[in-house]
Amino acid sequence: MAKLPDSAKKQLFVLIDGHALIYRAFHAFQDLTTPDGTPISAVYGFCRILLTVIQELQPEYILVALDHQKPTFRHSEYLGYKANREEMPAELPPQIEKIKEIITAFNIPQFVLPGYEADDIIGTLSRQLEMRPLGTEPELMTMIVTGDRDAFQLVTDRTHVWMPGRSKPVRTMDTEYDPDGVKKKMGVRPDQIVDLKALMGDASDNIPGVPGIGEKTAVKLLTEFGTVEKLYQTIKDENLMIGSDKHPILRGSLLKKLAEGHEEALLSQRLAKIDRESPVTLELDQCRLAAYRKEEVLKMFEELGFKSLVHQLPADEFELEVQGALF
Repeated sequence: MAKLPDSAKKQLFVLIDGHALIYRAFHAFQDLTTPDGTPISAVYGFCRILLTVIQELQPEYILVALDHQKPTFRHSEYLGYKANREEMPAELPPQIEKIKEIITAFNIPQFVLPGYEADDIIGTLSRQLEMRPLGTEPELMTMIVTGDRDAFQLVTDRTHVWMPGRSKPVRTMDTEYDPDGVKKKMGVRPDQIVDLKALMGDASDNIPGVPGIGEKTAVKLLTEFGTVEKLYQTIKDENLMIGSDKHPILRGSLLKKLAEGHEEALLSQRLAKIDRESPVTLELDQCRLAAYRKEEVLKMFEELGFKSLVHQLPADEFELEVQGALF
């Protein structure tokens, strides 16, 4: 169960980063097929995570955010954004459509927004949840379920990140991250994650960062200066020029890299920052986890050969015919 402060008063709202989990599942179970040879790795892995989330986290509210196929505002600003990624494997799009069918059968809302990523939807909705005044009923705690560390920038005392464990290459456990957990994992606070990527870049998204600045150096700089803005303001205020050695840290090759990579740092900062003001609005009642079309889900699971997942389906009190009056 999620670590909820005053859990007797608070209810859990789970925001699922659909595409992050779909890709993780696709690579984790790559050889999985139905008896007729149809690839189902992403479908199986996603369903397993979804059922684990419902069973272990026991949310009162839940939704799934998905990426839109159109380019985002980040692609418009930087043509190289995610340009290093291979094209989506041909066997994945049909699986994504099947996953959407299953999510629909569970009566879980799906949020997709042209020009934005699932991260932006989640960032915006988690912000809307946090803006609810303390004491507003129901009191909510937010859990972001994802495999993407970008979400660490969203972590607060009221919003945590839950990362499903991996089975390979090394088995890991499901892990919940609060602000202290992010600091321990990344070396910086959640509010410094964007600046960490601004300095060191992010190879997975082809975010350049400052050439020559790695993770250890980026963490050291943020520990000393706090933000990218304060770092470059120090360089400006102290009139530190390339070749200067008057500053104990900002000197030599490091100063040269920072000076020459200033524009890359600012660009990377913009690319790494999740948009928390995207045009999407949360309707709380629509996201309540209650009834679902169990017979429809069972039929799909049987067709896919998901016998091991059937016993994980929510108990009868969740079924549509039992709680249809709620809708």
